Amino acid sequence: MEDQTAQTIKRFKEIREDQRYTQSDFAEVLGIKNSTADIERGKTKISGQVVTKLLQQFGINPLWLFGESTQKIIQLYPNDVAPKVVTVDTNTNENMVLVNIKAAAGYPQNIQDPTWYQQLPAFDIPLPEYRNASYRGFQVEGDSMLPSLEPKEWVIGKAIGTLAEVTTHAIYVLVLDDSVMVKKIKKNENDALLTLISLNPEYEPYTIEAHQVKELWEVNSKLSFNIDTNADQTNIKQLQEAMIALTSEVRNLKGA
Repeated sequence: MEDQTAQTIKRFKEIREDQRYTQSDFAEVLGIKNSTADIERGKTKISGQVVTKLLQQFGINPLWLFGESTQKIIQLYPNDVAPKVVTVDTNTNENMVLVNIKAAAGYPQNIQDPTWYQQLPAFDIPLPEYRNASYRGFQVEGDSMLPSLEPKEWVIGKAIGTLAEVTTHAIYVLVLDDSVMVKKIKKNENDALLTLISLNPEYEPYTIEAHQVKELWEVNSKLSFNIDTNADQTNIKQLQEAMIALTSEVRNLKGA
């Protein structure tokens, strides 16, 4: 259509490809019949309903879509950093997903896809410290949090609902637009900015925009192993065995 610019069409297609949808699957997500092919050919105008869905489902800034802004992603609720997907076991009880370094690379792109989480190992720890909240395990990448956290150790984080809950003494796992990292957080006078701090003095603090934080997990414990750098599957197996042993010990204590 005449009022559908080439830039808008290109950006619409970019969103679909970034999310790795086919034209027919993307149409289903957006509530469009058949496929998005006519939109991408410029034959059908992007409706207000589609713009709303893009904002709700993917945080797409309507002004960016129509070429009026350089900011692609916005949040409907700027302080909302709660988990986008909560996983449960066969008994519908919430469990703890473990995200290793390799999986973390795809986390931001799949943050709202429930099926993606199914490939990850998940456990339940029957201890009171892990009740009445959502928890997730993450493998530490790099040495920026030495000496407290060694590379490839595992941390367990408690889900944080909003940025207002952030404190300066805690360590957090941050899920950003394009990465997952472990840092301390310092708030700024400007609420739109956060300063990320490493424990390793070789790494300088740096500032990010608050809207970049998609999820936030407060680290409350860690699991440490002697890990072979070339054995990702062995790492997971070791972790599974440790979790199973811990669960068995706790149950035995309860039955004693």
